[in-house]
Amino acid sequence: MDISLTTPALLFPAVSLILLAYTNRFLALAALTRSLHERWGETHDPKIPPQIESLRYRVRLIRRMQTLGVSAILLCVVAMFCLFVNWPRAGAWVFGASLITLSLSLTVSLHEIQLSGRALDMQLADMEAPDKSQRVE
Repeated sequence: MDISLTTPALLFPAVSLILLAYTNRFLALAALTRSLHERWGETHDPKIPPQIESLRYRVRLIRRMQTLGVSAILLCVVAMFCLFVNWPRAGAWVFGASLITLSLSLTVSLHEIQLSGRALDMQLADMEAPDKSQRVE
């Protein structure tokens, strides 16, 4: 398979948008963590520490996602350099490594999204629980 210098360059816009999405997720978790920390200081609600632990795990996942995403784009740059200096075989292998790294980043992202969905489901269940006990049948 022959790849040109522009083939790895095609990933730049996609990876840049993915990294922006990861950063937005990180910022949202940071704001939520600060909010929970403030609530913990006021109420010492026993439900907060498990939520904070879950957020800590999700922040670690986001850092991994970002690291893998940045690695993917760096590998794309290396692949482009290899192709530029006319090392097509090395360029193809490095580009393949970039695709694998990007795939790993997206897989970690999928896992984090599933955790986020479960956390929202738990919040919604907490909000629904009092309604069920107050219903008069």
